[in-house]
Amino acid sequence: MFTGCVEFDLLLPSDSRSLKAKRSYVRPICASLRKYEVAVSEVGGQKLHGRTTIGVAAVAGDLHHVQEILDTCEHHVAGRPEVELLSVRRRIFGPEDE
Repeated sequence: MFTGCVEFDLLLPSDSRSLKAKRSYVRPICASLRKYEVAVSEVGGQKLHGRTTIGVAAVAGDLHHVQEILDTCEHHVAGRPEVELLSVRRRIFGPEDE
């Protein structure tokens, strides 16, 4: 079994000056990522206006499948015109990791 996780550091549009406006950008991104059958959550910057970190986790039986899932999620987020992808941090854990 392999577990992969990725964090996307995002810059939100300048009109996200309130937490309500921020949620209007974060919720659709999280919902659209769930179609890839991954766990998704806002994992950082919850109280910051204009920035957020979204975390994605996937589990699969082989390494290649986990990498494909995370690649697909990264391409999806990078293709969102309403946000700017600032950085991506990825980790994969396999059976030899304890």
